[in-house]
Amino acid sequence: MTRYMLILRSTPEAEKAMENVDFNDVIEAMGRYNEELIKAGVLLAGEGLAGPEDGFVVDFDSDTPVVTDGPYTEAKELFNGFWMLGVSSIEEAKQWARKCPLGPGARLEVRRVTETEEFPQDNEWVQKELKWKKEGVWQ
Repeated sequence: MTRYMLILRSTPEAEKAMENVDFNDVIEAMGRYNEELIKAGVLLAGEGLAGPEDGFVVDFDSDTPVVTDGPYTEAKELFNGFWMLGVSSIEEAKQWARKCPLGPGARLEVRRVTETEEFPQDNEWVQKELKWKKEGVWQ
């Protein structure tokens, strides 16, 4: 099994396109998609995010990180949620991504999740991560 994260990104165009859409229709479409993922046995996790007004950004450009409360006026796309899939191949991840019920202006960024085994196994922190995962502290 290879894990892929489908990252939902929204643009101003997507938000405008959603202005006249019944939110119940959105919930139904997402619910059906999630149910299909569950029935196929590929959904590992998934969550939506609250709006940017409830968040903040930490900028590490200076010696002391600077925290800026949302909303983020400079952002062209917002990260609005994600799905974590466990699939057999990148092709399967692409198939599921194409089925996502999103509209104009929305985007899915799909990224493979690295596995601990891909890192140097003699590294102290890699060994700790493997131990944490075995203990169930970290999934």
